[in-house]
Amino acid sequence: MLTLFYSPGSCSLASHIALEEAGASYEARRVDFSVQQQTSADFLALNPKGRVPALVTDRGVITETPAILAFVAQSFPSARLAPVNDPFEFARLQAFNSYLCATVHVAHAHGRRGYRWTDDAAAIEAMKAKMPQTMAACFELIETTLLAGPWVLGAAYSVADAYLYTMAGWLEADGVDPGRFPKVLDHRNRMADRPAVGAVLATLQG
Repeated sequence: MLTLFYSPGSCSLASHIALEEAGASYEARRVDFSVQQQTSADFLALNPKGRVPALVTDRGVITETPAILAFVAQSFPSARLAPVNDPFEFARLQAFNSYLCATVHVAHAHGRRGYRWTDDAAAIEAMKAKMPQTMAACFELIETTLLAGPWVLGAAYSVADAYLYTMAGWLEADGVDPGRFPKVLDHRNRMADRPAVGAVLATLQG
């Protein structure tokens, strides 16, 4: 059985939703950031990066959201969570997920974890101040160019939709009005209606 290590409010939500959508047999284990559990010896032995998500499989541990999403989609092909038989379309999915991971998530982190990049207090405050602008720019690109509609890749739902839903859920807290992005907001609302999303959110609130 698969085991997902997650933390509420983090990007691990995307992997959690993907596992639920896939109908996978899995256990979800919460990592409590409020007591720095991600830096505990036990968790670091599992994932030396000290971050979530981490997915324990019978062959080892997988980290990084795009990798976990691809693994889930490929492991449960009957769920049709990715165009696994079309190299070009699968690359499109990977490109979108990589953008969320390498650009959007980093822009978000600048507002909360500037200490990763500098020890200069003024620089950290400058990053915080800039973050709403950079997040808005990221979502402008998603709105106008990357989100094909109604789902990320077009007509077919995929694991990329769970990842976009996760990131779009951060907009208000990041000082960005989601109403500026009607396609993204519509996507977020439709995602919230999916049974798998509801099941995961109920678990997080329980």
